[in-house]
Amino acid sequence: MNDYRPPSFSMFPPVVKNLLLINVVFFLGTIIIGHLNQIDITSYLGLHYFQSSHFKIYQLVTYLFLHDPTSIWHILSNMFALWMFGSVLENYWGGKRFIIFYLICGIGAALTQEVSLYVYFHHVNDAVQTFVTVPTPENFNTIVGNYFQGVTGYTQPITAEDRVSVLNALYKFIMDDSNTIGASGAIFGILLAYGMSFPNTEIYLYFAIPIKAKYFVILYGLFELYSGIKSSTGDNVAHFAHLGGMLFGFFLIMYWRRKRSI
Repeated sequence: MNDYRPPSFSMFPPVVKNLLLINVVFFLGTIIIGHLNQIDITSYLGLHYFQSSHFKIYQLVTYLFLHDPTSIWHILSNMFALWMFGSVLENYWGGKRFIIFYLICGIGAALTQEVSLYVYFHHVNDAVQTFVTVPTPENFNTIVGNYFQGVTGYTQPITAEDRVSVLNALYKFIMDDSNTIGASGAIFGILLAYGMSFPNTEIYLYFAIPIKAKYFVILYGLFELYSGIKSSTGDNVAHFAHLGGMLFGFFLIMYWRRKRSI
């Protein structure tokens, strides 16, 4: 790997600076337009399931610049990580390579999220079909509760109507309500790149606990994998999208390294 050393280190290199500005503008625009015109920008530019009537191809990119308008912490945490790790990488790689990497990781995260929703939908559908002939409410609640939010409370033997209601609710959730937003997929790709480029650099968790970047990335990736598989009720974090950003980032870095361009 060829080492690159920028002539000077910029705290706010141009690509990172512009990404920060774009995200802030979209965040404020989402709040203002939603307040003045009662229009939810995230429903148009957020990432919907590919079989939904709401899905548009441009959402594979636009979802990256949207964040939850009801929580300042969503955008703050992502933008802090973008600045903290992205600035180092842009200084190290240069702006052109950094923006290519950022977008590929973001699009890769979106594609991974689409695949995970497809698997999720068919897995729950099969599970509900399997339990339709089992007249035990506890079993039905258990299998549905593991994979679908909010469908609990059956106290009577399971009927065909129960099965239909659950499947209809699942269909609505996937086709209408599922909407992914945020730069996290691309950010996780940046975290991976930082760990691969500067593996022995120490990162301070909670500004106090030192850990080498390579171990931090590995542990964070394993945590996301566990969280994605566990899929606990009420968890609205796109864990597999995060893993997708890391995966696409890994393959892109390995491709560049094989070409000996980094």
